[in-house]
Amino acid sequence: MSLEENIRKAKEAIAAAAREVGRDPAEITLVAATKTQSDDTVRAAIAAGITVCGENRVQEMTAHLDADAYAGAGLHFIGHLQTNKVRQVVGRVDLIESVSSEHLLLAIEKEAAKLNLVQDVLLEVNIGGEETKSGVLPDQVETLFFRSLELPHVRLRGLMAIPPVAGADGNRAFFHEMYEIFVDIKQKMTDNKTDIDCLSMGMSGDYENAVREGATLVRLGTALFGPRPPMPRTM
Repeated sequence: MSLEENIRKAKEAIAAAAREVGRDPAEITLVAATKTQSDDTVRAAIAAGITVCGENRVQEMTAHLDADAYAGAGLHFIGHLQTNKVRQVVGRVDLIESVSSEHLLLAIEKEAAKLNLVQDVLLEVNIGGEETKSGVLPDQVETLFFRSLELPHVRLRGLMAIPPVAGADGNRAFFHEMYEIFVDIKQKMTDNKTDIDCLSMGMSGDYENAVREGATLVRLGTALFGPRPPMPRTM
């Protein structure tokens, strides 16, 4: 199918999954994971109805920004962010979804203070406790959550997770646990409950169950663009 058809199909699937559990489909945003895609493909996705793009790599993001490829859409950084590349991301994206440690959180605060702006972020949760993945463990979320509230140039918007590879149905328990953590944290907020509105989980192989379990952002790459092309050698 064409890119336009894939986007339409994904939106229909999101809406159907939402209605199945009594949710308003308007609560869920489809984030197009544009990793390895060309400027023209990014532009075509936006023309076909994508409102938010998500980038995994700083180099690709910078190149697309220089080409004005994201015009007409919001931009999230969804990949692993190294502290030495924070200055290339802060202030250039609407949301950093992958804040995986206090060290990174403080680096973002420092850079945002230099720019005199407030950067929206999500905390990445290592919901499966996998050694190969970044993110805070579930029992550490609350500590980092409240630490972020002390930082004037960071605005915490919620949580993000990449569950273990377990298939669409196998991941549902992890999605449910993430939703419970999200609700628990939000209930403990005192003065910024309205800021905590993002739960980013679900990718091409499991996004419908993520929606059923409360996701507000789903990050789709291959479901929209097909198999990824090889990375350019310059990257």
